[in-house]
Amino acid sequence: MLRIHFADNRQSPVWLADERFTLGSDRSNKLVANDTGVAPFHAELLLENRFYYLTDLGTPGGTYVNDEKVGERYQIRSGDRLRLGALELQIVDPAKAGTKLASAPRWLLQVVKGENQGHKYHITGSMTFGRSVKCELCFSDAELSRRHAEFYLKGDVLEVKDLASANGLLVNREKVATAVLQPGDQIQLGNTTLLVIGPKVSTPEVVDEDATVFVRATDLPATVAPQPKPSRPRPATPNPLHAAAPVAAAPAREPGKSAWRLGMLLGALGLAIVAGLVAQQMI
Repeated sequence: MLRIHFADNRQSPVWLADERFTLGSDRSNKLVANDTGVAPFHAELLLENRFYYLTDLGTPGGTYVNDEKVGERYQIRSGDRLRLGALELQIVDPAKAGTKLASAPRWLLQVVKGENQGHKYHITGSMTFGRSVKCELCFSDAELSRRHAEFYLKGDVLEVKDLASANGLLVNREKVATAVLQPGDQIQLGNTTLLVIGPKVSTPEVVDEDATVFVRATDLPATVAPQPKPSRPRPATPNPLHAAAPVAAAPAREPGKSAWRLGMLLGALGLAIVAGLVAQQMI
C-alpha cells in the first residue's frame, strides 16, 4: 500500500486506502490543502488493478509529477514527487526495499501578511530578500529595499541579516541588525511578514572574553575552617640572671636552740620580777 508524504513534514503521512482518493482545498477531499494554487478539487487518484492513476481535474495551475505536467490517468509509482500549486508531496511504498524519501527542507519561511500570503519558501544556503530580480526571494513590496535582507544557514542554524535597508528589519517586533531565528519567530520586512518554520535548534551562548565573569558562591570549592590546635603549657624560661647568681637559701633553724633561748628569756624575766618585789619590801 502506498503512502503520501508531505515534503515539509507539516503533518503525518496519509495512506492511499481508498479506490478513489481526491486532493484539493475543499474540506470534502481525502487530502485537504489550502496552499497557494491548490484548487477546491484539484486532482484525484484512482486504483485500478493494484495501480494508482493520477488525473488533473482541469485546474488552471495544473498538476505535476517529477516536475512534468500531467493530464489524465498518469500511473504513479513509489518515489514520484507530486506538485499541486505550492503543495509538494511524495509517493512512498514502505514495503519496497530501498525506498528513500527526498530530504525534506528543514527551514521554511511562510508569508503570513503581504504579497503571496500563505506561500512557503524553502531556505537553502544563502538567500537574499528584496525587490531586485537578482534576489532569490523577490517581492514587489514598495517598502522593501532592492536588497533588503539575507537569510543564511550555518549548519542547522538559520540567521537573518539586515543589508542596510531603508526601513530596517524587525524580528518579533524588535528592530535588529542580525538575529538567530527559531521556529515561530515572525519577521517583518516592509509590508511583508514572514513566519519561521523549522526544527528547534539550541545555539551555544557566545561568551565575551572581555566581560566580567561572576561566579556563584556554590560553584566555589568548600573551604574548611582550620581546627585550633590544643594549647600546651610552655615551660618556664629560666632567667639568665637568676641562673648566673642563684639566691642563697636561708639556713634551717635548729629546734633545740630555739627552746633554750626561750628558757633563758623567761628566766631573766622571773629574776627581774623577784628583784622588784624585794625592793618594795625594803622600802
